[in-house]
Amino acid sequence: MADQPPAITSGASSSLDPEIRQLREKLAEAYRLVALGQLVTGVVHEINNPIGSIVSNNEVSLRALSSLRQKLDAARLAGEAPPQKAIDLVDTLLSLAAVDKIACERISGIVRTLKTFSRVEERDLRLVRAGDLLRDAAKLVDCQYRRRIELQLFVAELPEIECYPQLLSQVLLNLLVNAGQAIEGEGRITVRAAQVIGSEPAAIEISIEDTGKGIAPELRPRIFEAGFTTKPIGVGTGLGLALSRKLIEESHGGRIWFTSEVGRGTTFYIRLPVRQTRPPAT
Repeated sequence: MADQPPAITSGASSSLDPEIRQLREKLAEAYRLVALGQLVTGVVHEINNPIGSIVSNNEVSLRALSSLRQKLDAARLAGEAPPQKAIDLVDTLLSLAAVDKIACERISGIVRTLKTFSRVEERDLRLVRAGDLLRDAAKLVDCQYRRRIELQLFVAELPEIECYPQLLSQVLLNLLVNAGQAIEGEGRITVRAAQVIGSEPAAIEISIEDTGKGIAPELRPRIFEAGFTTKPIGVGTGLGLALSRKLIEESHGGRIWFTSEVGRGTTFYIRLPVRQTRPPAT
């Protein structure tokens, strides 16, 4: 894991005007929907594959069942044992059923992951497995980038952490999408998570490393500014990192920072306390 993170002074205030606070909440929700929208194409493709498998298997199963019924009826009328062909058809149906089960599990997993990111009503602190949130976020992003980007996960045994799951999931999704967009052509995203040894209070650290183009030194001080983006028009909104910083530091009492090397890539780090010790800023 990374060294102790540098101190970051937040410019946000817990005494914001109600109208400004409401506007910030609306911006956060709008960005969440934008981030989900960017993943829709990949998710639809990922769901279409297993659905196509199920539909194809279903057609074969129906034909096999019809043939099987005829052969069993003929054997029964003739007082004979079931023919070998009927037994072979049963084996075929069992094999197809096993494939369908795997396809259905893939669809269920993707839908479950989408629900995690689309729940706007879950705003309460809960104990969750951070590794599960990471895997779910990676699964969604992998649907979009899997043809050109290798996504590696190294998640150690983590304690349950107290957090706002929907908000933390949004941050992870933001960083993973950003990592993929930073890579031109083929590349790799490496995600690591482990408990911070000797940290007081107890904390975990997550890193998301890409093999992209890196961030120029003169741009680094502005990376967390709202409205600032290094992406082309229509790709970047300038909200993702600013929002991520707010959710990590204000809502969770954590830290977010990065290191970057031009031409080699960027790594974002998140450090989160295992237990929340103060109410979040509003």
